[in-house]
Amino acid sequence: MNDDYVALMNVAARIARNAGDLVFVGRRNGAGNVQTKSSATDMVTQWDTASEQLILKQLGQLRPNDSIVGEEGTQIKGTSPLTWFVDPIDGTTNFLYNLSGYAVSIAACLGTDPVAAAVFLPATRELFVAAKGHGAWLGSTPLHVSNCESIETALIATGFSYNSTRRDAQGQRVARLLPQVRDIRRCGAAAADLCFVACGRIDAYFEEGLQPWDLAAGQLIASEAGATVSNFSGGPIVPSEVLVTTPRIHSSLVSSL
Repeated sequence: MNDDYVALMNVAARIARNAGDLVFVGRRNGAGNVQTKSSATDMVTQWDTASEQLILKQLGQLRPNDSIVGEEGTQIKGTSPLTWFVDPIDGTTNFLYNLSGYAVSIAACLGTDPVAAAVFLPATRELFVAAKGHGAWLGSTPLHVSNCESIETALIATGFSYNSTRRDAQGQRVARLLPQVRDIRRCGAAAADLCFVACGRIDAYFEEGLQPWDLAAGQLIASEAGATVSNFSGGPIVPSEVLVTTPRIHSSLVSSL
């Protein structure tokens, strides 16, 4: 199965780029029809839906026996062991406001274990990919996390919930952490943040309350680039608690969080 992971990665990469091209061109004419989901600030555009439909169609053609779970409601049960987790536009708020930090995220998983992944950032034309056991790349460049050794010099990224009560608690955590680190960034898309850890643009990323489609692709890309991944207590990573860091600052961030 190991050699197949690269083939799966290439499938994810091709489709992520196609979907990214679709939404990037579409955004030139505006965000289109916009609706809300869990709250007034949790939005979905017509391009989220169009992107997911394109991904479903192309995955169905190339991998007809696999299961697919998509952010916009897709639940397809296949007959193979593989499940694809699809986020057609991660960072819809960025997309809506015509900010560059949105991504298309696609991962193939065995159970909850991602084995192949692609994250495409349409506005910057950057394609991050990984295959389990084979490494991670930005285009043709192999990726590796930064060599940051201390949280005092670490640039940390995070994200916030759509729920106002949870945001209040998250804000208090950030306020406690901020004096301990170089600085904090809020880029607005989990998949992109995880890739930025992988390529050393940031030294760590943490967030709670993600969904599997937010996490799967970026988790593999970061881990294949040498990142340490866990929950806030240092145990196995789960969407509800995500901590991804360069290895030398992981224990310090676990203590701080």
